[in-house]
Amino acid sequence: MKRLFIHFPFLSALAFFLISCEGTSETVDVKPDQPIDEAKHEVITLGGGCYWCVEAVFQQLAGVASATSGFMGGHIPDPTYRQVSEGSTGHVEVVQVVYDPKIISTEKIIEWFWKSHDPTNPLGQGVDEGPMYMSHIFVHSDRQRQAAETSKESIEGNYDSPIVTEIKEAEEFYAAGAKDQDYYFRMKGKNPYCPQQITPKLKKLGLTY
Repeated sequence: MKRLFIHFPFLSALAFFLISCEGTSETVDVKPDQPIDEAKHEVITLGGGCYWCVEAVFQQLAGVASATSGFMGGHIPDPTYRQVSEGSTGHVEVVQVVYDPKIISTEKIIEWFWKSHDPTNPLGQGVDEGPMYMSHIFVHSDRQRQAAETSKESIEGNYDSPIVTEIKEAEEFYAAGAKDQDYYFRMKGKNPYCPQQITPKLKKLGLTY
């Protein structure tokens, strides 16, 4: 569950008013998914907290054909959002990224991954805590594993705490429902979680918000 921190009725009403205004002041065209070409595209699956946050970053990057929110790494087939949120299925919220390595390399994808979340947090990300929000890189090839492990080693010294990101072989991917896809740009004027939690991340990264 995405938790919010607005505590007082007046501030709550004001926040919703401002959020509503923000959502109507700008129209953002989300880059549509591109046709997938197995001959030129690669797939990597990333867990960096709430999948709405991760998706909003990667779907904006040149060379990314699609970014799909979903689940990976659990022990039951086709889990529901509720089941995963309860923490009993072993799944992680992830975004499956399809990209053209001739435009954006695997190394650059992983670099964006490190920048987009705190890989040293063993509890999750921000207000989203629990095993389903843990930092993961699910690799789909030996080449990706090597790139991920090399990148992880190269940035270890940039943090005061150890990187807790797990690098694993990709497992079965279960896409989330349509209501959880393209979430930020559809819902930023409706769900306060978006401007509270996702907008600051996008601003920091210099991306569209």
